[in-house]
Amino acid sequence: MPLTRPVTTENQRLLQRIYRQSCHHVVRQRAHCILLSAQGKRVSQLVDIFSVSRKTIYNWLEGWDTRSMAGLYDQAGRGRKPTFTPDQQEQIRQWSQEHPRQLKQVLQKIQEQWGIQVSHKTVTRILTRVQMSWHRFRRVVGRQPDGEEYTQKQAQLKELQRLEQKGEIELYYLDETGFCLIPYIPYGWQPIGQTLEIPSQRSQRLNVLGLMNRRNQLEAYVSSQSITSEVVIACIDRFLPQADKRTVIVMDKASIHTSDAMVEHLEEWKQRNIEIFELPSYSPHLNLIEILWRFIKYEWIEISAYRSSQSLVDYVEKVLREFGDKYVINFV
Repeated sequence: MPLTRPVTTENQRLLQRIYRQSCHHVVRQRAHCILLSAQGKRVSQLVDIFSVSRKTIYNWLEGWDTRSMAGLYDQAGRGRKPTFTPDQQEQIRQWSQEHPRQLKQVLQKIQEQWGIQVSHKTVTRILTRVQMSWHRFRRVVGRQPDGEEYTQKQAQLKELQRLEQKGEIELYYLDETGFCLIPYIPYGWQPIGQTLEIPSQRSQRLNVLGLMNRRNQLEAYVSSQSITSEVVIACIDRFLPQADKRTVIVMDKASIHTSDAMVEHLEEWKQRNIEIFELPSYSPHLNLIEILWRFIKYEWIEISAYRSSQSLVDYVEKVLREFGDKYVINFV
């Protein structure tokens, strides 16, 4: 099938450039095919060169004859039409929010509403397209903070952060957490058909009290004993025997932070330039050290840490020791 549209010298240069540089494989093939055809190659030869059918070669040549350079590219509207309209995709997104762990329910609704049968993978692709992803649920407190108190405390905390940025005060975040041999790692990349096993067993709880600022400076105290008000007081006194300038420690209203023993030390601390800033109830997200605990448990912890109690202790101590150097959080 000879070309009816001639390949001029200028066209040859452009086709050569497309053949060498186009990021689309099929476009490079079509440009190459037109060049070879212009050199006198027969259709049977082109079939062997490109390992495609005669019909495909005819289509490529006809595309050149009818649309010139534009014939190298697929026309808009070609290919399989989408199964769902944009409105239907939005409805699927809403159904997935109603049933976030049960796509079978979504598939059933699609069948009932529109009479369309699709696979689990098809719905997954649609959800990815509408900016949804499969990831961990986050546990939160069961109640909401008092609105007025929350607003006031949030504004006060922002002001403290502003004063810290100006260098007028030191601002620390205090909290406690615990680690045990029941893993926090929920999922990871694994070979298809295989499941990585993580030992899980009861163990003594490793308790950590931390004082951290936004410059990734951390003072941590690790113990297998319960953390009480007396422990909190001792840690503050050890970390801040005397403050050179106004120092504010942010903490929640846990019972060990609001006990009589803590209240008795407030005046003494104030004389040493140390103040306690109590967060509103049910507002752990305002305490930045909570971010550190999440990173350790869900991002930085290694599977090997769960082999034994001692390996867990060694690993946690290593992360706490190297925080600010190897392990860093960008607090904006």
